[in-house]
Amino acid sequence: DMMSIIPNRFLVRVSHPVTYVKRLPHTRGEIDLSLPEECSLSNFADLDEAKNFADVRLGWNEFGFCVQVLIHGKKQDFQCDADKPRTSDGVSLWIDTRGDRTSHRASRTCHQFHLLPSGTGEDKDEPGIVQSKINRALQDAPMCNLEDVLIQMQYSKGTYSLAAFFPAGTLSGFDPQEHPRWGFYYAIRDQELGDQFLSVNMDFPFSDDPSLWSTLELVR
Repeated sequence: DMMSIIPNRFLVRVSHPVTYVKRLPHTRGEIDLSLPEECSLSNFADLDEAKNFADVRLGWNEFGFCVQVLIHGKKQDFQCDADKPRTSDGVSLWIDTRGDRTSHRASRTCHQFHLLPSGTGEDKDEPGIVQSKINRALQDAPMCNLEDVLIQMQYSKGTYSLAAFFPAGTLSGFDPQEHPRWGFYYAIRDQELGDQFLSVNMDFPFSDDPSLWSTLELVR
């Protein structure tokens, strides 16, 4: 029965509004990448009787794009290695700044990033970000200078917050005025808590097929 294989969430094509947040990324001279609750992105997990352990929030302004992931109920240390980002605890992000969702192959505006809560730096214990090419891409996005991406990691009472601000120059094709519709996908891995996806799971080749990603609408 084909219908039992296809997740219910795949049958609903959603365009997610992304809130404009003027103050990003600086608040009174300090970096603050926390996003308000209204920036939460619903993944409609209950349609597939899935449970979320992470709250994913998105925000944007003319200077860039912000992702904040709040992970609840974490008791163990993260298992991370920047040399193996796809199998580390963390968040994989796919961002297409020209989101028409028609092609099965990535273009030069399609990016793949891995946001890690630990596993980078000299002692492999700092949060960081890795960019990797997308398999089968027609064209690769330029590799950006990852030092330009702002990372913030905070921990309080069993809840981790891991956030990244991507300045406009780190995302090929960034032009929210002319192109406010983006493609977007995330996969969160945690060896303690499990996996969380924006819609379809590992049965689908979302990591290299942009037609499986969701649509974002960057709204003013």
